[in-house]
Amino acid sequence: MADEDQPKKRTFRKFSYRGIDLDKLLDMSNQDLMELFRARQRRKFSRGIKRAPITLLKKLRKSKRETSYGEKPEAVKTHLRNMVIVPEMIGSVVGVYNGKQFINVEIKPEMIGHYLAEFSITYKPIKHGRAGMAGKGAFIPLKEPSGIRDGAQGLPESVEVGNRG
Repeated sequence: MADEDQPKKRTFRKFSYRGIDLDKLLDMSNQDLMELFRARQRRKFSRGIKRAPITLLKKLRKSKRETSYGEKPEAVKTHLRNMVIVPEMIGSVVGVYNGKQFINVEIKPEMIGHYLAEFSITYKPIKHGRAGMAGKGAFIPLKEPSGIRDGAQGLPESVEVGNRG
């Protein structure tokens, strides 16, 4: 009866990427990890890891090392939108440039194998006009343009509008 009084303890689902636990992913070499990724990411890794992604990983390690336990690390800003997220980056905060500003992205295990760009949208989603207009053509101006008042249409008084015949 003691079991009924206490609420059931929550068990968290253990994350695995393509059937491999997160702990094993962290211990894998780049070559073994590359074989798990999809074709596009495999090709990127097989062509060699350049200097910029390695520098980003070093900065992420440093920011993680300098934070105390239980706190989020400081964001590391980058323009590398084409960087593939690897298990080593999990728990870090990356400021990904979207062309105008840096969007902070907290790296989670589910993001492994994706690109940083996928989490930093480059456009502002449109918000459509007011509902209920249904093509009535009722234009609602934002504000009254200067110079046009009371139907004067901004024309000089000497110009006559009408037939010229």
